[in-house]
Amino acid sequence: MKKRLNSYLTVGLIITGLMLLITVIGTFWTPYVPTAMKYGRFQPPSWAHLFGTDNFGRDIFSRVLKGTGTTLAIALSTVSIGAVIGTLIGAVTGYFGGIVDDVLMRLNDALTAFPSFLLALLVVSLVGPGKKYSVVIALGLVFIPSFARVMRTEFAALRNRNYVTGARLMGASSGRILFVHLLPNTVRVLLPAFTIGFNNAVLAEASMSFLGIGVTPPDASLGYMLSEAQSMLKAGPWYALCTGLTIVLLVFGVGLIGEGLQAQEREVD
Repeated sequence: MKKRLNSYLTVGLIITGLMLLITVIGTFWTPYVPTAMKYGRFQPPSWAHLFGTDNFGRDIFSRVLKGTGTTLAIALSTVSIGAVIGTLIGAVTGYFGGIVDDVLMRLNDALTAFPSFLLALLVVSLVGPGKKYSVVIALGLVFIPSFARVMRTEFAALRNRNYVTGARLMGASSGRILFVHLLPNTVRVLLPAFTIGFNNAVLAEASMSFLGIGVTPPDASLGYMLSEAQSMLKAGPWYALCTGLTIVLLVFGVGLIGEGLQAQEREVD
């Protein structure tokens, strides 16, 4: 069983590491200028253009390098917003309970009841479409409720443990108990939730860009590139294949890490 669990984490870390390497490389170097339209329309994959070229004569591999970085940055920023704010809400409601729990969790339920995609559309329309920060803010708000509920459950389960009672008897403040004694013990739940949220954020950003309300040119995004590729499936199917495969690998690698962490935690329990 342990060998199987290690394989989840190992394969996931290898795939995710390769995707991160692509992101770092694309940040500082691309074989061609991603926006340059001078390499010939619909050139198939070759040594000169590993992923071929698109309908504007742009090198797809260079655009994938840039687009992966954009998608990754948006997903990490989005999930970080949801995790930080959701953890704070979950910590306060789970630890204190009472009227604080009732008020904050009712607000959380109201936010959850509102269709997440419509909420994201509303925020994007208010902030302004086509901007990275508008997508980050919109999706960040969407992810807050899920993190808040997960962390509330965990903090509520830990608040009556012996070490917490001992800390109270020694005069520790609520803030110290929450962030010194309880928060480190919630990491086992937070990390798998973060990986699941990351995958959802990647797919959500890709969906928004695919519909034309996410990242727009001149920024390269995997979702927007996939949207472009759908109109040229016959002339240049490699565009959709290479872009879609990049999204799948990114989601698959992080998903394996999350599965390995969850399975490992079940084994420990």
